[in-house]
Amino acid sequence: MRHILKIHRSLTSALPTQEHSFEIVTFDAVVHKEKWLALNNKIFAHHPDQGNWVMEDLENRMAENWFDPKGFFLAVKNGAIIGCCWTKIHHDLVNQEPVGELYVVGVHPDYAHQGIGRALSIAAINHLVATGIKESMLYVDADNDKGLALYTSLGFN
Repeated sequence: MRHILKIHRSLTSALPTQEHSFEIVTFDAVVHKEKWLALNNKIFAHHPDQGNWVMEDLENRMAENWFDPKGFFLAVKNGAIIGCCWTKIHHDLVNQEPVGELYVVGVHPDYAHQGIGRALSIAAINHLVATGIKESMLYVDADNDKGLALYTSLGFN
């Protein structure tokens, strides 16, 4: 049975960035939709929620009121998208301030263990801090040891 954790992090200040061998850009639907969709399906091929998307799945998310391309970060190397991290800001919580979510974080399997997920997550966290969001959260499968290690190292618990 699948067990999903919801973990949180306070957003008091921006995190320091690190040098890396790729560029971080924000999502441009005209340029990135098809390439991102192919990457997403490669990364999440066996994931019950995120895998096997079609363009309509992406376009439906883009039509949501929370979607902001300025909060959708891509790692690009030699013209190829090799990782992504997009954010969602929940404005509709009852009796709560808005909460930022790291909605999808993924890295192309050929580029694993190169700091891409960390750099993209830091860019996303810093984006949320810059927008004035004070709390963040994310959902992660309890058996995703690599993801949990990254998120706890970034202060999520």
